[in-house]
Amino acid sequence: MPSVHSSPCYPMENPALASLLRHTTGESKRSSKFSGGGGLLKMFKLFPMLTSGCKMVALLGRPRKMLKDSATTGTIFGYRKGRVSLAIQEDTRQMPIFLIELPMLASALNKEMASDIMRIALESETKSSKKKLMEEFVWAVYCNGRKVGYSIRRKQMSDDELHVMQHLRGVSMGAGVLPTASDHKDCDGEMTYMRARFERVVGSKDSEALYMINPDGAQGPELSIFFVRPH
Repeated sequence: MPSVHSSPCYPMENPALASLLRHTTGESKRSSKFSGGGGLLKMFKLFPMLTSGCKMVALLGRPRKMLKDSATTGTIFGYRKGRVSLAIQEDTRQMPIFLIELPMLASALNKEMASDIMRIALESETKSSKKKLMEEFVWAVYCNGRKVGYSIRRKQMSDDELHVMQHLRGVSMGAGVLPTASDHKDCDGEMTYMRARFERVVGSKDSEALYMINPDGAQGPELSIFFVRPH
């Protein structure tokens, strides 16, 4: 597999990606009402907070008007000193349809989020006409136009990933800290997460995009995730 490295630019001439990017052209110019802090702090202000000592009642009530039952759920999580993972679910009570560990440290992701507009693009390195797009295994990962490395979609969850999914089964959206084993906490810090609902846009069998739905239409950081399979 190619070594993990960075590149100064992303090949935006990819027509499939370009068509998906146009979906947010009009929205990307809006300004954020948040001041101070950066990265995940802005996400934490936008979503309800949960900690290991809090009950999840606030997020288990009636769904907000902005959130459709068909909306896709995306979760970004990881230890503060480790890499972050991305899980995509159609139903939070079921296993993810897509799970991958991104080649990014939580600290690096936090810096990228400070820009208010964050775009993660995953470009398939494997091409199979018999597989659905999110069933591909090897992905090149780009964050805000820069190539950050390569990742392999997980077939099975690790113990930590299963731990997170089980704790968040009843959570539709939120951000906070989850309880972790003492050995992990000492070396990697706390397990943090951000979960949101996304509008899923299918451009073709080779391109899809997820656009974060801000709760109650509130203005805040924008997060988009793109999946592209070159022809």
